[in-house]
Amino acid sequence: MAKFTFNLPDIGEGIAEAEIVDWHVKVGDTVEEDDRLADMMTDKATVEMESPVAGKVVEVAGEVGDTIAIGSMLVVIEVEGEVPDDVAGEEAAPAPKADEVEERIEVENPDASDADDAIAAEKASPPPAKGKSREAAEEEGGVDEAPRSSSLSAQGQGGRKVLASPAVRARAKDLGIDLAEVKPAADGRVRHADLDAFLSYNAGGGFSSAGRTRADEEVKVIGLRKRIAQNMAEAKRNIPHFSYVEECDVTDMERLRADLNANRGDDRDSRPKLTMLPLLITAICKTLPDFPMINARFDDEAGVVTRHGAVHLGMATQTDKGLMVPVIRDAQAKNLWQLAREIVRLANAARDGSAKSEELSGSTLTVTSLGPLGGVATTPVINRPEVAIIGPNRIVERPMFVPDGMGGERIEKRKLMNISISCDHRVVDGWDAASFVQALKRLIETPALLLAN
Repeated sequence: MAKFTFNLPDIGEGIAEAEIVDWHVKVGDTVEEDDRLADMMTDKATVEMESPVAGKVVEVAGEVGDTIAIGSMLVVIEVEGEVPDDVAGEEAAPAPKADEVEERIEVENPDASDADDAIAAEKASPPPAKGKSREAAEEEGGVDEAPRSSSLSAQGQGGRKVLASPAVRARAKDLGIDLAEVKPAADGRVRHADLDAFLSYNAGGGFSSAGRTRADEEVKVIGLRKRIAQNMAEAKRNIPHFSYVEECDVTDMERLRADLNANRGDDRDSRPKLTMLPLLITAICKTLPDFPMINARFDDEAGVVTRHGAVHLGMATQTDKGLMVPVIRDAQAKNLWQLAREIVRLANAARDGSAKSEELSGSTLTVTSLGPLGGVATTPVINRPEVAIIGPNRIVERPMFVPDGMGGERIEKRKLMNISISCDHRVVDGWDAASFVQALKRLIETPALLLAN
């Protein structure tokens, strides 16, 4: 028997380390050649590690969430006979311990003082006789020794004496109910069933609990979520953000979109249904040539700003694993239908995990939208090293004054949407950002210009 040490190979140019995001084996497992061992994430992509030999796993480098240096031991496999020369590896330094790289999200402990009071009161009440329910025990005096216990007979806020067990009294206190307001049973004693009836008939009175208590939990921050957290922290720490918001009338653009969808023909594959996004991207691409500082990347270490001629548009996409930004290459060279197809393709690829590394990097400007969930205005975080990010917000309908064609005005229902932009103030001045958005607004409000060459 021999031991083969599988060291983490060089999985990308300039990559010094990778994070374990999933183990497919554990110590004691038997693996065959080419079986999956682990999934490793770099800052560019997730890579599957496969076993070059068959054997038994006797050691693994760490836990999910640990970061492993290139060349360090990932897995040790016990093989029969000698290790083949073509896969023989060298022993490597041990992997970092989990507690060196572990990050957690802490959930605040709720205030449990009221619950403790209720538990203490419950303990103070003698238990019901064996084989009998609490209600039956109360009926027979097994829980309440009413005349002998002053705690069972007390005045409510209305001044009336109320008979109740300590448990009932504690529950009423927890719910904020004055026992004097609760109609008791025939013997004048308030029981749990009476409280239940009171709550049923007073559901709108604020007596029911605001919510339920959940157990605390620890969620390890790993994989894409960890990468997002690091990127957002770097962006906010290094970039002096400023935001600008403008209101746009999108009534005519929405009408144009509806007309295009209604006349897109039978070839629905080449002409998918248009959303607002392809029209907005077209407006952005037509506006950017006059504002090159918006479509740029800033290398702050080298002190160099690169103003890009092509628009490689990042499209922030929510997935089950977190926020991803697939890139529409050369968006300025695509028509509305091509943009619509690419938006659908890239969004699906991001969500099902099939997006390639090159499809998730290299953007020069990003658009982020929450769709119908979008608020009145947003202040999005810049996708570093870009210098700007654009956020369309929710479309709302409001009455507006519009020209009546005879020199006057009339009130008309219009569709309005706010456009937000966040910029890197080291590169983009406020005047430039505002001028860009105003030029964008003119195209959005005169959508016929979008179809002109």
